[in-house]
Formats: sequence, structure tokens, C-alpha cells
Amino acid sequence: MEELNIGEKIKRLRKAQNLTQEELADRADLTKGFISQLERDLTSPSIATLAAIVDVLGVKLADFFEDSHPETYVFRMDQRVISSASTEGVEVMLMVPSAQMRHMDPVIVTLKPGSKTALETSHEGEEFGTVLKGQVILHLDRPYRVQRGDCFYFDSGQEHWMENPGKVDAVIIWVVSPPVFY
Repeated sequence: MEELNIGEKIKRLRKAQNLTQEELADRADLTKGFISQLERDLTSPSIATLAAIVDVLGVKLADFFEDSHPETYVFRMDQRVISSASTEGVEVMLMVPSAQMRHMDPVIVTLKPGSKTALETSHEGEEFGTVLKGQVILHLDRPYRVQRGDCFYFDSGQEHWMENPGKVDAVIIWVVSPPVFY
């Protein structure tokens, strides 16, 4: 079994919940400095302190110590978290906890009418998605209209972004390899 890096795991969970160190510290009745030191493995928490932290992060203490590698095959809806990649009008829901330790990163992206994702510059990998609801315009070398039921697949080595030109939310299952969301 791989060694558990408590600080790194807390940081990953905190970011997945889109919390700052200060917000986590306030909610767990700790100091920002302690959280910072903990995430950098400069200090270790007591069991009571760790229990308070993981409670804020929505994780059971026993689950915190479980191995979250590919041996887990089913991920329940209540395990999903909003990514810190979410912005005004764009919600990115992480479907698989700790996907950054895997080869793919599946997310559910919801775009409000008129909203758009951030411009992604060239990065390593490939991307696949399918539109479950509404429609989007995928901007690659040119704009592509992608409607409900359609899918897309492209090399991430080009600038890309997406917008919702419709009057209803657009919902997309989007898979990126290697993982980029947190």
C-alpha cells in the first residue's frame, strides 16, 4: 500500500471543495498558518484536529485513510464535488474523486445561457465530450455547433473554449486525459 501523504490529501480535498486555506481554517476552528504547514507536511494533526478538518471537507475520517486508487470502481453521486475550475455561469462537477492520480478526468460541465468556459491554451492530452442537454459552440480551429446527443473529440494541443448560445443550461460530460481539473 502506498504511503499516505496527509497534507497533500487535505490540500487536494480542500481545492476540490473550492475552499481557501483561510476558509478551511475558519470552519475547522484552526489557523490559516496551521493549515498551510499541514499541507506542506511541516506539522502533523492530532486525530481530533484531523477529524475536524475532514468533517469540514465532507469526508468521513475512516474514508480519509482508504486507498482511493483504481480499486474503487463505482463512484456515487454524493461523492461528486464542484471543481475550483468553476466560474460565474460555468459549473465543473468532478465525477471521480482524486482523478489527478488517474489517466482520465471525467467531469460534468453545466454552462448557463450566454456563458463560456475560459480559453484553454495548448496543453498535453486529448478531450472527449458529449452534450446531454442544450447545445454549445466548441471553438477550436473554427466554431463547431454541438447539440444534444452529439459528441466531440480533439487533441488538447490547440487553443479551445466553449460557449452556450442557447436559452437553457447546457450540460456536457467531458473527459480529459491526462487530468486537468481539481
